[in-house]
Amino acid sequence: MGVPHPIPYQGSKRSLAPEILRYFPDDTERLVEPFAGAAAVSLAAAYYHKARRFLLNDVNGPLMDLWLKILAEPQKLAEQYCQLWQQQAGQEREYYDWVRDQFNRTHRPDYLLYLLARCVKASVRYNTLGEFNQSPDNRRRGARPETMAAHIHGASQLLAGRTGVLCGDYCTALQQTTPADLIYMDPPYQGVSGRRDARYVRKLSFAEFVETLQEFNDRKLSYIVSYDGRTGPKRHGEPLPAGLNLTHIELAAGVSSQATLLGRRAKTYESLYLSPALVQRIGLSPTATFIPASEQLTLLEGV
Repeated sequence: MGVPHPIPYQGSKRSLAPEILRYFPDDTERLVEPFAGAAAVSLAAAYYHKARRFLLNDVNGPLMDLWLKILAEPQKLAEQYCQLWQQQAGQEREYYDWVRDQFNRTHRPDYLLYLLARCVKASVRYNTLGEFNQSPDNRRRGARPETMAAHIHGASQLLAGRTGVLCGDYCTALQQTTPADLIYMDPPYQGVSGRRDARYVRKLSFAEFVETLQEFNDRKLSYIVSYDGRTGPKRHGEPLPAGLNLTHIELAAGVSSQATLLGRRAKTYESLYLSPALVQRIGLSPTATFIPASEQLTLLEGV
């Protein structure tokens, strides 16, 4: 099956995770994801033996409850999902609406998993009351129970017994990190961080985040940040300040679907920022600003 991914989540680094792992130190004691989401990087790191222990944190409480369920009760969660999937037969739209209403009342993990498997583009949306309000993709019924069960059990086997789960502000989750850890941060897309956006439970202040990164530099922490990108020459978001002395690397993320719809072919690139301590730890040149995908595969082999 490869790396298991039980939680469908738009914006997940699932496809880019193998490239991100190329910048992991060989001596990583613990991988910390303070914006965990679907934890695609942690799952890949566990699968490829790139870290010994893990810490997952996210401000989204129901999502972290789902992770606790995956780690502690994978069989029960798989059975609950199977029941929900089977009960939708013949009434898929009405049943989805009912589960969504029940989830907004109870925050049950199995309800959230079903909604993520069925909603449009696996994309969460929240209304002004903080309620899940994304519509279903009426063309599909969600992952089949046997497929979902395999991903749930696979993720549990990779992470259970060596993974801590927290729910809260990212700064709180990072208070106890040490230079032996590696921190991977994939915060909310910064293009919307200054205003409310339906995709996120809480916004992120650019200025406060920059201050946090400077504090990490002072503590000589190893970290990687996914934070902006570009489609062709058009940049998305504000680059992190040069004063942080971060090494900027671009990863090819494929052809922009939006550009394709407009009759153009424009490649999309996602940025990685590596901390000075990490660059020194892995022996990478701190002057690198762009490494084409073809060169990445040549220069950084071994995952």
